[in-house]
Amino acid sequence: MTYQRRLALLIVLDSLIVLTAIYISYIMLHPTLQIFANTTLVVSSISMLIGHHIFASIYRLYNKAWEYASVGELVAIVKAVTYTIALTAGVQFVINFDVYIRPLMLAWMLHVLLIGGSRFSWRMYRDRYVKSEVEQTKALIIGAGAAGTMLVRQLLNNRDSGILPVAFVDDDHHKYRLHMHGVPVVGRTKDITRLVDQLGIEKIIIAIPSLSKKDMQSIFEECAKTKIKTVIMPLIEDVMLGRVSVKQFRDVQVEDLLGREPVQLDIKSISKNITGRTILVTGAGGSIGSEICRQICKFKPKKILLLGHGENSIYQIDMELRNTYGDQFEIIPIIADIQDRYRIFEVMETHKPDVVYHAAAHKHVPLMEYNPKEAVKNNVLGTKNVAEAADTFGVETFVLVSSDKAVNPTNVMGSTKRIAEMVIQELAKYSRTKFVAVRFGNVLGSRGSVIPLFKKQIQAGGPVTVTHPEMTRYFMTIPEASRLVLQAGSLARGGEIFVLDMGEPVKIVDLAKNLIQLSGYSLEEIGIKYSGIRPGEKMFEELLNSDEVHPDAIFPKIFIGKSVENDFSVVTQLVESFDSQSEKVLSEFVKSIANNKVVQRMKVAK
Repeated sequence: MTYQRRLALLIVLDSLIVLTAIYISYIMLHPTLQIFANTTLVVSSISMLIGHHIFASIYRLYNKAWEYASVGELVAIVKAVTYTIALTAGVQFVINFDVYIRPLMLAWMLHVLLIGGSRFSWRMYRDRYVKSEVEQTKALIIGAGAAGTMLVRQLLNNRDSGILPVAFVDDDHHKYRLHMHGVPVVGRTKDITRLVDQLGIEKIIIAIPSLSKKDMQSIFEECAKTKIKTVIMPLIEDVMLGRVSVKQFRDVQVEDLLGREPVQLDIKSISKNITGRTILVTGAGGSIGSEICRQICKFKPKKILLLGHGENSIYQIDMELRNTYGDQFEIIPIIADIQDRYRIFEVMETHKPDVVYHAAAHKHVPLMEYNPKEAVKNNVLGTKNVAEAADTFGVETFVLVSSDKAVNPTNVMGSTKRIAEMVIQELAKYSRTKFVAVRFGNVLGSRGSVIPLFKKQIQAGGPVTVTHPEMTRYFMTIPEASRLVLQAGSLARGGEIFVLDMGEPVKIVDLAKNLIQLSGYSLEEIGIKYSGIRPGEKMFEELLNSDEVHPDAIFPKIFIGKSVENDFSVVTQLVESFDSQSEKVLSEFVKSIANNKVVQRMKVAK
């Protein structure tokens, strides 16, 4: 129906309702009244008729979509009718110096009842009899709070979404058997498996945006037993700000099941460290480096330098940031190898950055076991080049992205990261630059992490390969890791090692099981195969040595390590002589340096 026809129909309908309301009220109270001969009644009718259409227009009663009518529309009807009756009372007083209060009160009641009934009856008819052409999927809503109620209302109002909410579950026993928009609360989360079978549920929607990670993990374990698709509704603030629709669900991610709440940042101190300043990120094309760049850009630097060795990866992050931020600040892509000392010094001298985030590194443990010289060249010599260039050209803050594998390292990669920490800690003793390191656990989704590998194995039909059933690791997300880097830069005083409180370590096999279930498969369908511990791997990782732990926490969920004295002369010897050593000798030497167990110096081959 066109807008003009709809408007005409509503005006005619409302006119009949207004006249009916006022005449019925007078007839009920004055049965013998000559209604058509009574001047006051005729004038009152005309006044009510005109007043109604005026106030109906003011409160947009002719512009509302009544198939979605709710309390807000009822309030608008009450206001329009009340002002109409008030206007009529005023007209009566002007004519007769008197107001017929009882007939007007009855007319007000009939007016509201008939106008409201005419509007809401269409919604009731539509909800009950007008069928959507889209096939409806029965959904179970977890959470009968404000978010769940909003979601159900939206789904019921829009049948074309293809989702029909049939029941709530909520652990608040006070809500049991209550109805929200006609949808009942039928049980608690422990009843999910039973209810899915009983109600023929085809989709589960988690509608508790404030859910903690631990509770999310518990709920997902119940949902996973059903093998029914489980999704999460978006955050309420994103819906209210119009960023997403309430119906834009997302899949449950591994990150949702880490069981640890994300660290809250000191935005003010980070902004002071970044906004309006020149920032250099090495390894800017990598998974962590690129996310650091994204986080930095939110604080509007004066200039951001994207330095990396890989042409394609630097091009991608450069284009992404330009498309997102346009000309808000200067973005400069720089192709350079941190092993090229002259080039790194040239970049520092040309751009003179205020802050350097050094994320460029070789991080793959087994590969570095086979290629120790490359690990030393990149992780030690490369770090030394960037750090000394930062010192030479007066960089204010230098943040090294390190690893939990630098603690009591048993592998080449972890050893080179520990030596890189020693390099910056040595420079911090005399430099004006504030040198600090940030240790991460494993980063979910980063290049070389287990998640992409597990996903490929699941897509191939399995099995998923896990090294050992007791292998544990600390995990964090890429955004979380990147934010910690920025926070560390703002907290830097010089020489510190910052570590995130990463909660409890997670078994790799549990991570694999969760990922299999999130992918919609059972463990029996995919399977898990144990492949054995690879060269250089440990059963579990540590975050700080006992002699590094600082007694005071300087920031919620962020630890700070004390500087530990090391014989730096052995690092100098490593730098000067590593080219002449065999891979095997070099591998053992870097491990002994990193563990502070060098008994005799490496002999330089002639």
